[in-house]
Amino acid sequence: MRLQKFLSSAGFCSRRHGEEHITHGHVRVNGKLVTELGAKIDPDKDRVEVGGKRITASDPLIYIAMNKPAGYVTSCSHPGDKVVMELIDIPARIYPVGRLDKDSTGLLLLTNDGGLHHRLSHPSFDHEKEYEVAVADAISDTALHRMAKGVIIKGGRTRPAHVRRLSPKRFRIVLKEGKNRQIRRMVRKVGNRVIRLKRTRVAHIRLGRLVEGAWRHLTEKERRAFSATGCNYDKKGKHIGGG
Repeated sequence: MRLQKFLSSAGFCSRRHGEEHITHGHVRVNGKLVTELGAKIDPDKDRVEVGGKRITASDPLIYIAMNKPAGYVTSCSHPGDKVVMELIDIPARIYPVGRLDKDSTGLLLLTNDGGLHHRLSHPSFDHEKEYEVAVADAISDTALHRMAKGVIIKGGRTRPAHVRRLSPKRFRIVLKEGKNRQIRRMVRKVGNRVIRLKRTRVAHIRLGRLVEGAWRHLTEKERRAFSATGCNYDKKGKHIGGG
């Protein structure tokens, strides 16, 4: 296997960033510096290190988009409740990315890629999440403007958001954070109540025509778009691979 392909398949970084690590002199194979892109290794026998860190082959990385139905908890296990993992029948161990509360529907990502999980879940990376919201009473322009600027809820002021009216009782909102039940609490703060909440986008991944309860693997193009900004991060968010 080509060295840069091994770095990518091990989940350390994209192939392109693997090539950069090689040409910049960051990679050693069996203790010897390798700077040639054509170098090949045997993943079962050779020891590969990047910046002194050993890279080992990992389970194939899985990336799934689901249209979560209402009534399911975003968890791997929640006694007494239905959980989203019941809707997916694959042998690999994967985890939901972020939260989508029990009563909400729409796009939920699941993966076994720990670095991507962290980047999408942590607000410091500024990934957008887009929602369509239906409320009980007609919502005023003033209320929409207040939510766009940020309102005080438990835990502090919400970050500025992009809000656009869809009808007298429906609007679209784009957030770059994910406080617990944030949109429902924001709507209550302006004197209204959410009756339906659907997430339609996470970063560049869109819900599209995926029906409720169905799921699909992300396309190669969608996966490449994630790896274009880097590879892995440790638990504190420190970049440990890629660009």
